[in-house]
Amino acid sequence: MSESEPIAFVGRRGQQAAPAETAAPKKTPSDVHFNRHELSQILSVYGRMVAAGEWRDYAIDATRERAVFSVFRRTSEAPLYRIEKIPKNARRQGLYSVVAATGLILKRGHELRNVLRAIDKKLKLVEA
Repeated sequence: MSESEPIAFVGRRGQQAAPAETAAPKKTPSDVHFNRHELSQILSVYGRMVAAGEWRDYAIDATRERAVFSVFRRTSEAPLYRIEKIPKNARRQGLYSVVAATGLILKRGHELRNVLRAIDKKLKLVEA
């Protein structure tokens, strides 16, 4: 064996593994997801709206560019709102945005709590 030859590793079954130079994993972009803290904030608003009878279903989607939490009044309809996390916009407009069913961006920002205020309707005390 000379110094210029790559080192070959042999597995348990006697199969020769790829040389060390080509065995390095290729870095592929992973999907964007909501973390536990973000989901907790979103589901808190979602739970209040379900209790009020306004929302009934949701869907979560994760792609390479964005994570989307969609809110539905009925399952068969288009989503009422989409809460999006887009890392590409983190330094410009903000990481999070709330989009209405028409495609209108209701609010955009760097903090999820502030963005969710656009769709969070707190219960109010009504005097009779």
